[in-house]
Amino acid sequence: MKKILVATVKPFAPAAVVEIKEVVEKAGYEFHLFEKYPEQADFVNAVKGMDALIIRSDKVTAEVLENADQLKIVVRAGAGYDNVDLEAATAKGVVVMNTPGQNSNAVAELAIGMMVYHARNGYNGKAGTELRGKKIGIHAVGNVGLLVAKIAQGFGMEVYGYDPFVDGAKLKSAGITPVDSVDDLYSSCQFISLHIPSNAETKKSIGKELLGKMPKGAVLVNTARKEVIHEEELMDLMEARPDFSYLSDIAPDCAGLIEENYSGRFFFTPKKMGAQTAEANINAGIAAAEQIRNYLEKGDNHFQVN
Repeated sequence: MKKILVATVKPFAPAAVVEIKEVVEKAGYEFHLFEKYPEQADFVNAVKGMDALIIRSDKVTAEVLENADQLKIVVRAGAGYDNVDLEAATAKGVVVMNTPGQNSNAVAELAIGMMVYHARNGYNGKAGTELRGKKIGIHAVGNVGLLVAKIAQGFGMEVYGYDPFVDGAKLKSAGITPVDSVDDLYSSCQFISLHIPSNAETKKSIGKELLGKMPKGAVLVNTARKEVIHEEELMDLMEARPDFSYLSDIAPDCAGLIEENYSGRFFFTPKKMGAQTAEANINAGIAAAEQIRNYLEKGDNHFQVN
């Protein structure tokens, strides 16, 4: 009997675990759950003998893969997969997949929620501002970006978008005004919602030169990855521009300095919270389990990323 391990240092919602287990056992597989493990070494040991692995933000390193003597497939329950060593997985013949779109609404709602919270001064009793009539730029218009645009339109915001991989006609059909360059996007919009992946090309790509182009009262909202921000240059910009604010789904490494020096101009979640809804947990978890079943039974690798 094939063994399926759900290994999550940041657990799924209990309802999601129930539904994942149901899919796994209905397929005739053995279900294993490993949550809130204290050390990476515990994760390394847990994968031995497992045929498939479902993870969230857990780090599937070369060491994990080396100890996974029976592993055939890893599915990241979510869109991003920079926590998996793709090169090591490929070398060992392990298929890696993600579950794109399953967490999108949860992330989009968080992005807009952080904007509202910030615009209202954290609900501190003082007068804030409204989102209506403000310009928002969507940097990378995938599943999450499209939903951010849709919600922003409901608030009466003017929505612009830049994505070199998405046809301008598709953006227009979603009510998004396409721009020709990333510079045009940042120079036009008071709010930027960031959705680029973290890879060799994008790490530290968002820095002072680009952010400095934003209009007065600029707000950068990052529900992507903290690694895409050039934090040293971000600190320089925060110092140079008292009108600039940074909202992020997970605190940057320089969070302490920002909190100490720039009160009222930031908001950071204590951990990655974009997918932390019961609905997103269930959607991504079930999708992961079904993708494993389809791969093991039919060889279906539609969502393979390596």
